[in-house]
Amino acid sequence: MTETTNIALPAMRVSYEQGSLSESELAATWHEQLQLWLDQASGAGLPEPNAMVLATTDTKGRPSSRTVLAKGLDARGLVFFTNYTSNKSHDLMATRYASATFPWFAMQRQAHVRGTVEKVGPVETAEYWNSRPRGSQIGAWASPQSRVVSGRSTLDSALHKIERQFADTEKIPVPPHWGGWRIRPEEVEFWQGRRDRMHDRLRFRLLRDGWQLERVAP
Repeated sequence: MTETTNIALPAMRVSYEQGSLSESELAATWHEQLQLWLDQASGAGLPEPNAMVLATTDTKGRPSSRTVLAKGLDARGLVFFTNYTSNKSHDLMATRYASATFPWFAMQRQAHVRGTVEKVGPVETAEYWNSRPRGSQIGAWASPQSRVVSGRSTLDSALHKIERQFADTEKIPVPPHWGGWRIRPEEVEFWQGRRDRMHDRLRFRLLRDGWQLERVAP
């Protein structure tokens, strides 16, 4: 039998000394800065650099979080795609608000995006859908996302059924229950770890007359 040792959580500590972040270093807009950090995370070889933790709440204020992949970024907002019958989509349709965090631990960085949400239009959804691998398209048709299933065999059977259904179809259509969500930011914060927990936190905040840049205490 393999012996296990309990991790001493209070003693786990890393000194963040890889970098700093000043106001003069930031790009002119939040989306240009986020794109820059995404590019740098990708260039550093981080796995899934576009992975973000998406947080939503239901109508009773109960939060849920999960990791999704960002698939679009421009001045309008941040886009990801999912099943519209999923739990996350039910939350988003009810509250129309979300937050997302990019946790680039290896670079001692984080980026936080918070704002209202809207569904992505059918043209933009179709454009992304057509770029997906065929297997991913079939999986989107087959999975009743977030529903309870009796076992793995149920999912495998559903997948095989969809494979047969589209066996002679060259271009698989977008499922009616699938599409994109766009987070339209009200706040975007860029977090760089510093020594002694005196981290740099610079935040773009949307006001009536435009975006304001502000520093937040760690």
